[in-house]
Amino acid sequence: MCKSAFHSFLQELPKCEHHMHLEGSLSPEVLFTLAKRNNITLPQDDPAFQSAETLLARYDQFTSLDDFLHYYYIGMSVLISASDFEDLAMDYFRHAATDGISHAEVFFDPQAHIERGISYNTVLTGFSAARARAEKEFGITSELICCFLRHLPVPNCVSIFKDADVQASFKNGSVIAIGLDSSEKPFPPALFEEIYAGAKELGLRRTAHAGEEGPSTFISDALDILKVERIDHGIRLIEDEALLQKIAKDGTMLSVCPLSNVLLRCVKEVKEVPIRKFLDAGVKFSINSDDPAYFGGYLLDNYCAVHEAFNLSVAEWTSICRAGIEGSWCSQARKDEMLTRLDEVVRLWTPKLSV
Repeated sequence: MCKSAFHSFLQELPKCEHHMHLEGSLSPEVLFTLAKRNNITLPQDDPAFQSAETLLARYDQFTSLDDFLHYYYIGMSVLISASDFEDLAMDYFRHAATDGISHAEVFFDPQAHIERGISYNTVLTGFSAARARAEKEFGITSELICCFLRHLPVPNCVSIFKDADVQASFKNGSVIAIGLDSSEKPFPPALFEEIYAGAKELGLRRTAHAGEEGPSTFISDALDILKVERIDHGIRLIEDEALLQKIAKDGTMLSVCPLSNVLLRCVKEVKEVPIRKFLDAGVKFSINSDDPAYFGGYLLDNYCAVHEAFNLSVAEWTSICRAGIEGSWCSQARKDEMLTRLDEVVRLWTPKLSV
């Protein structure tokens, strides 16, 4: 919780989340519940899996992206039925409602489930059911982004992209975008050009993780080769001033994940995340939770951490929130609703807070 009067203001802002992996919202409590439901035996040789408490404690000690991914993929093993995926997503949406999220564009990793024998449609059915419930129960709209795992062989990624069920979900609007995640450094964007070209032909929105642990050249390659419309993470953009200016000029949005950057040791503390640099340069970005169950914070926690690190003004928070709304892949009518709400919140809170 923010240690200032800004907490309630930040909570009431109509926030959009663009970088949240549904599998990364699998809390230790839900993980152990689903393991019991599905008779899944968790690793006996790792003391972290003695209890939900010991596992949560281990999450505070990640040494790298790959260390996190090790636990991330083990956690997925408890997800079997459509109801498991629905329960997982609903747990996230409940947190989202508490945090004041209005719209969420969330990732999922079908390859990680298909290789375990779980069908794509099982995953999609569960997540789609949760999305419908979230809109009805909380008023949260959402979209699904199908991510491809860059550490898997490229032919596998291409095969999944071309799968009939996957293609059907693209064409019927169940999934509106593709993304690229998992280990970054050894797998440059150019490897996935065929998939992104195919996605563009289908009219899908396109984003990719770039410039988190990988170099700033991965950001430019994602833009130039993959033709992405959004960059996930992108914090190493500050290493290339010309590219930074280009992204600012073009209005390309970054989905920044401050607490994730700290937990994965990309930076030592939140104040090292280039929030101020991006604001001063006019780079559009949203703030996101990435894998909140693993990184110690959901979206409002990230907003509060950024405020404590940078002491942003009402005007700066308004700009960030507005960029998130305008950069979302929802209808203009939905954007207008959120922008109207943003104006209402700002009018209410501006007299109460120093600007």
